[in-house]
Amino acid sequence: MPTGPASARAAEEWAKLNAVTGKVGNDGIFAAGEKTEAPLDLGAEVMSGDVSKVGKVNLIIVGAGLSGCVLAERCAKELGLSSLIIDKRDHIGGNCYDKLHESGIRVSQYGPHFFHTIHERVWEYVTQFSEWVPFEYRGRGLVKDINGEEQLVPIPPTIDTVNLLFKTDIKNEEEMLAWYETQRVKPPSGEAQNGKEAALSRVGKDLYEKIFRHYTKKQWDKYPEELDASVLIRLPCRTSKDDRYFSDKYQALPLRGYTRIFENILLTGACKDKVSIRLNCDFFKVRDQLPEHDLIVYTGPIDSYYADQGLPKLEYRTVVFETEYSENPEGGFTQEPLACNYPGPSPAWTRIVEYKHTPNQPEEVLNGSVKGSIIYKEFSSATGDPYYPVPNPANRELYEKYRALAEKEPGVAFVGRLASYKYFNMDQAILNALEMYDNLKEEGKLTPKRSPAEMQA
Repeated sequence: MPTGPASARAAEEWAKLNAVTGKVGNDGIFAAGEKTEAPLDLGAEVMSGDVSKVGKVNLIIVGAGLSGCVLAERCAKELGLSSLIIDKRDHIGGNCYDKLHESGIRVSQYGPHFFHTIHERVWEYVTQFSEWVPFEYRGRGLVKDINGEEQLVPIPPTIDTVNLLFKTDIKNEEEMLAWYETQRVKPPSGEAQNGKEAALSRVGKDLYEKIFRHYTKKQWDKYPEELDASVLIRLPCRTSKDDRYFSDKYQALPLRGYTRIFENILLTGACKDKVSIRLNCDFFKVRDQLPEHDLIVYTGPIDSYYADQGLPKLEYRTVVFETEYSENPEGGFTQEPLACNYPGPSPAWTRIVEYKHTPNQPEEVLNGSVKGSIIYKEFSSATGDPYYPVPNPANRELYEKYRALAEKEPGVAFVGRLASYKYFNMDQAILNALEMYDNLKEEGKLTPKRSPAEMQA
């Protein structure tokens, strides 16, 4: 019988490495007296998608996610620039958007987000717009051991993962390193040429087969050998019992959800008077109706912007969700961990997430008043909103053609993960936007300080 919630903190040995030790940060909207935990009502004008009554602005920002909102805030506060943010969705926050399920449980519409960063600047920035609570995400996966029995094991693999799956008795880091050395396969050319060679060189043949081979196929619809080495070359290889998914200095969750961050950015401070928002507003349908402006900041898929150029579409993966609500599960929860991965060839889903486990739930969830629970089953798909660029030589070559077009596009700056055809973590998206703003202030150009590859290093 699952019980919960799962602990928000890792074992003390690892939790003490997190610089976030308690509640920290500022939620201006809450401090001003707003007590709701649900996304705020933005009003009929914002939801209308009608741009006809918006006067001249400095910036048209396409996309209300991290990149666009951070740039709008910086430009408003420090330079006094005005912006119109448009988004074809009916909410702000991009893929970070979360909301309250009718049961009162906070859920993420586009999959869970676990904030982590090594960048002091990013941490100082986000704590201006939310209160945060410490949280170390610890991945778990349901994997068959050498006897064919399912085991719930840490992912990325740790000493405990190896002992549970292969019935070893590894006791320390020295023994774990020695085990890896018996498993790892050096690339024939000396340098990994694809994802399979990269994975085998990192985790070895047994973990590769148990955890990574089939999961990669489910996630990308390609086996590792069909993907760039970059996808799997940085697979975490724990040599200890540290089961934290991330090792960054700052790891936390926003106390009242991610949507509140965007509300504080856009609805308070300088943005309150300098930024207009229009949702349900498709850039490609209203681009001829846009108000007078100095610059367009485009954060959408770069191939969509150039759809009329006759080039093939870039390849993306997305996530499709199936939800199941249980009225009163025994013990209050339906699974032991917050998120459980399924790396085997079956079932078809890649992960099940039970949001009720998170420590930033509303008080009535935390105190047990909400008896039900909801799970989200995640399926990888090629159709739907683009989440992940598919990194292989063909897509990389095609992207370079799009990038060449973008560099010559007058009056448009291409910003963020979809425009760069690179996956950014949340902190990387924020840092990229902050550094692009730096360039705007210092040199008058909205350009990155680092390449997408450098941002991921």
